[in-house]
Amino acid sequence: MSTTELPAQQAPPVEEAPPVEEAPPVASLSPSRASDFMACPLLYRFRVIDRIPEAPSPAATRGTVVHAVLERLFDLPAAERTFGAASALVQPEWERLLELEPELAALLDPDLAEGLPEFLAGADGLLQTYFGLEDPQRLEPAERELRVEVELESGLVLRGFVDRLDVAPSGDMRVVDYKTGRAPGVGFEAKAMFQMRFYALVLWRAYGRVPRLLQLLYLGSGEVLRYAPDEADLRATEVKVKALWEAIARATESGDWRPNPSRLCDWCDHKSRCPEWGGVLPPLPPPVHEPVGIAALGVDQGSGPGKP
Repeated sequence: MSTTELPAQQAPPVEEAPPVEEAPPVASLSPSRASDFMACPLLYRFRVIDRIPEAPSPAATRGTVVHAVLERLFDLPAAERTFGAASALVQPEWERLLELEPELAALLDPDLAEGLPEFLAGADGLLQTYFGLEDPQRLEPAERELRVEVELESGLVLRGFVDRLDVAPSGDMRVVDYKTGRAPGVGFEAKAMFQMRFYALVLWRAYGRVPRLLQLLYLGSGEVLRYAPDEADLRATEVKVKALWEAIARATESGDWRPNPSRLCDWCDHKSRCPEWGGVLPPLPPPVHEPVGIAALGVDQGSGPGKP
């Protein structure tokens, strides 16, 4: 069969493909950012909307290193999970973290030629406390630094990182979180357990099973908080999280991010720009997208492993 070529001027025009529209950001929330908003809506704005960098903290960095050590510890055969082995992991985990986050070099003493920085001197004490609370030789975690995520019927995505998930042969789940600070005082346990209920809600909605036990290990004081949730607890947590997100959406739409001054302000990186302390608020950044459904500016990327 013969073919006839069209003259160049008669060639059919090539239609350009329509531009691909970028999907609007997914409305999502992590327990860390939820806690930020509950503590101080303005802090949430600074961290999530303005994304203002915060100076590295010695205490938070020490906590990140200890978390990493406890994660790596379970890579070893059970018989080798000793305090000495954990202590030996501190230096390489610090070096690995420093390579990933070079800005942490600001915490180093310029006179320190080698070895661990001074703020990591307490890491061994925290690890020693851990070994007094648990025997890792008798544990085989199902997951470590597990990223959990679920989308609720409202479209809100809940996500976060669970330090450790233990699963019994029966399928019962124990959610474990390490804290390098001290346990909360009497009357503040429920506030501390919000993060764990949040994780339990995600696991329940994702896998259809309520975790049997939520466990917080406080390495700073050698105490353990335990709680056994039920469906009623997790339904109430879901209602609270939805109401919290609606409040975030209202603040996003109105631009009204009210500070909530407290004793925690003395440790806040943003105190100098807070109007409660004589600071001047920076202008809100322009939105990347028009809000779709729940306010798009309230998007939270979630917390990473070992992060606060």
